Amino acid sequence: MLKHPLAAALCAVLAVSALPALAQTGTGSTTAQAASAQRPADNPLFVESTLDLQYPHFDRIQDAHFAPAFDAGMAENLREIEAIARNREAPTFENTIIALERSGKLLSRARVIFGSLNGTDTNDTRRKIDAEYAPKFAAHRDAIMLNPQLFARIDTLYKNVGNLGLDAESQRLVERYHTMFVRAGANLTEAQKQEMRRINAESARLGTTFSQNVLAEVNDSAVVVETREELDGLSDAQIAAAAAEAKTRGLDGKYVITLLNTTGQPVLPQVNNRALRERIHTASVNRGSRGNQYDNTQVIADILKLRAERANLMGYPNQATFILEDSTAGTVEAVNSMLGQLAPAAVANARQEAAELQAMIDREQAAKGEPTFQLEPWDWAYYTEKVRQDKYSFDDAQIKPYFEMKNVLENGVFFAATQFYGITFRERTDLPKYHPDTWTYDVFNEDGSPLAIFIFDPYARASKRGGAWMNSYVSQSELEGTLTVTANHQNIPKPQAGQPTLLTWDEVTTMFHEFGHSLHGMFSDVKYPFFSGTSVPRDFVEFPSQVNEMWADWPSILANYAKHYQTGEAMPAELIERVQAAAKFNQGFATTEYLGAAMLDQYLHQLPADQLPSGDQVMATEAAALAAAGLDYPPVPPRYRTPYFSHINGGYAAGYYAYIWSEVLDANTVQWIEQNGGLTRANGDRLRSTLLSRGGSKDAKQLFVDFTGAEPRIEPLLIKRGLAPDPAEASN
Repeated sequence: MLKHPLAAALCAVLAVSALPALAQTGTGSTTAQAASAQRPADNPLFVESTLDLQYPHFDRIQDAHFAPAFDAGMAENLREIEAIARNREAPTFENTIIALERSGKLLSRARVIFGSLNGTDTNDTRRKIDAEYAPKFAAHRDAIMLNPQLFARIDTLYKNVGNLGLDAESQRLVERYHTMFVRAGANLTEAQKQEMRRINAESARLGTTFSQNVLAEVNDSAVVVETREELDGLSDAQIAAAAAEAKTRGLDGKYVITLLNTTGQPVLPQVNNRALRERIHTASVNRGSRGNQYDNTQVIADILKLRAERANLMGYPNQATFILEDSTAGTVEAVNSMLGQLAPAAVANARQEAAELQAMIDREQAAKGEPTFQLEPWDWAYYTEKVRQDKYSFDDAQIKPYFEMKNVLENGVFFAATQFYGITFRERTDLPKYHPDTWTYDVFNEDGSPLAIFIFDPYARASKRGGAWMNSYVSQSELEGTLTVTANHQNIPKPQAGQPTLLTWDEVTTMFHEFGHSLHGMFSDVKYPFFSGTSVPRDFVEFPSQVNEMWADWPSILANYAKHYQTGEAMPAELIERVQAAAKFNQGFATTEYLGAAMLDQYLHQLPADQLPSGDQVMATEAAALAAAGLDYPPVPPRYRTPYFSHINGGYAAGYYAYIWSEVLDANTVQWIEQNGGLTRANGDRLRSTLLSRGGSKDAKQLFVDFTGAEPRIEPLLIKRGLAPDPAEASN
């Protein structure tokens, strides 16, 4: 989520700095020339939206509008920056910091909308614009962040911040601006700044290439199936969807299994044909390293090299040390210690789970009079469902009819928010949509005053990037008088027309998770755009969303939404109990899969520049990283392999550990809520007022302490993940 050109620096993988920018604002731009006929008066991006809460005019925005808005926005922003930097008056909080906060509105508006649309529904034109403007935006940011006159004014205020008579939030704003500029290279020599500009421009170009390759490979690696018989185990609706996908590709009479951008694929628990399971898994793990036009191995090698060069330029031994210095973790040692504590227990649990799966395989094969076989990665999800059914007497097929998508959203996710925070929702059908498969809601405070507008975009499509995420089109700010317009995105397979969308348990919890991010944005109550909503350290941002997952299986919430989509009957109490009892099932796999990716990320970003892999060494280096971490357990590959690890191409570079770090805070917080009355308005109001509303306006760790009253402990996480015994269960 981008609020304005400067705030973007805090979330950028490579700090915002680069080439002087005036020459980068449109001259020579083929995209800009193609759109030059568009006059500002005809371009809705040039003005604030007139819709409620500045909700975007999706019905008026065309691809041809973006380049002119980008060009004009960068030029306008540079004029604003020059006026601040060259102001003859002595620097003050108002004429420097507040002026920066108010700058770049046109550029920010255009970039936020473009970035969101390019992620949710890209096309050839948007991909071309993205590739063309990525290095220009890097250059533009550098023109600001490496401006010596501008930094001198910020530095003066920073050195005298205690004498400016500022409130705590304003003082923190000065401090964070100073940190941001320093980490962008403001203190470098002119020669070093020139090198920084080169690194940032090339990194931006390569990052766009990586992302576009990932999406192209997901589509290109889809698995073609010749016969319906091979799809045994899938529902009729799933088979129909596979046939329809094949038809769109000119493969009438065949079937196509599309992939998501994770190592595991959602159909694997159902496919009875073992050879097809292997084909799907192999197609998934080979993405980005097949030697084709979308191969990402050299791209990621070049990106890693640039990051290491940048870290060295800034005086750090590697990228991880640089990134972690400005996180709640603070140091490489702290992250390594935490991950190192978890890895042995996770792998041990995974091996125990594997033994159960192997026993199931052996029994089945013996019953059929056939030789047994060794458990492989493509067997794990399939036999996990069998063991789950055997152990807990249910599988996804039994519970999915109780999880119709819109009912889960409105009577589960929204209902929980109403019960805990008192907020309410009303669907809007009059606001324009950027895609037909979206829903829009007004959100109100308990007193009926407007709080936010929420967009829900659930379905997977070939034009949409993988995963699940939240973004904001408009962010709350007292300075600007704005409230939040936020969106959640998932990649749920869309059923055939007329069929219900029935969710897996993972998809249900993901919906609660992503809405936790949106609540963080909606509840923002800060003065400055810089601190709005989710503008917090990367290893803190997942914390509120993980807390919100607790309501997915909270008895009164689950009972309100777990209802059969045909009959309306509530999920039987005994099935609910089995779902809850299975909460820690397969956690060895889940933790090991996650840690494989998290420790791979750290390994790659802790390597010194002279030890980084070349393109043809990337996959061998990945294997070495997993071995070094004790996570080279073949049945459980990492959740993401390096060539399709989109997180580390973006804001989670050297930061994918953030999910588990945040989960430590989450587990402590959930424990506090449970011990203090659970789902009560008092607890919700406390969480909202002390933590969710503060955004980045206060130290992140202090926000946690403000809510719980104590420092975080790792034990609640170990218990939650099933990596340590639960004392409460032991006493029963």
